[in-house]
Amino acid sequence: MEDAAIRISDLSYSYNEMPVLTDVHLDIFPGDSASIVGPNGGGKTTLVKLILGLVQPDKGTVLVYGKAPEQERTRIAYVPQYARYDPAFPIAVFNVVCMGRLGGTLSGRYTRHDKEVAREALAAVNLTKLARRPFSALSGGQRQRVLIARALASEGDILILDEPTAGLDRQSEQQLFALLTELNRKMIILMVTHEIGVSSTFFQRVICVNNQVYVHPTSELTGELLRDMYGGDLRMIRHDHRCGPGGHEHD
Repeated sequence: MEDAAIRISDLSYSYNEMPVLTDVHLDIFPGDSASIVGPNGGGKTTLVKLILGLVQPDKGTVLVYGKAPEQERTRIAYVPQYARYDPAFPIAVFNVVCMGRLGGTLSGRYTRHDKEVAREALAAVNLTKLARRPFSALSGGQRQRVLIARALASEGDILILDEPTAGLDRQSEQQLFALLTELNRKMIILMVTHEIGVSSTFFQRVICVNNQVYVHPTSELTGELLRDMYGGDLRMIRHDHRCGPGGHEHD
């Protein structure tokens, strides 16, 4: 069996003595693409922070390529919501992308190699012509692609995105997923989202987070689980199925 790129075992985490995640087991493999869904407060953000090594579990382990996340942090590229950035901040697109190289040198200055990697990252998201344009002058879809380029400039193997479709129009969203499809050929893609329809059209698996974590193939993304999480008239999905690399496992 192929080794997991991310392996979470017997994990529990509490905040101010309130359980956030309980008894989590999760394997993410090379080539995976998965959406992370669940209600607000269900633990999605905490799960991502644990993978990034920003918080430590109360119990259990998180391994990234067999090591503690903080030891392999450069292999994880993270894209926050662009809405968290001040759009009026006076910075050029190319300089935003170069920020993905911070921490790579002791001098704190960008090297010729850093700049070349940044140019390649911009080319990968088809924004080379906008390199000198102010970040504030871009559309929402373009800003999101710039932030993906910034993440790509870090040269990681895992790409984690936080609500990247928030505020995007349909065309920008389609362009984003065309890009992610291409990137998934060489990177693991994990995306936090509230848009359930996205999960069924792009991702191989869906990671449902609501204190506990359940993993399903997107072909079964219907039913009781989603009704419990989001409400509404949805068909049944059984929680006694878990999707592993070899197929479904039954509790």
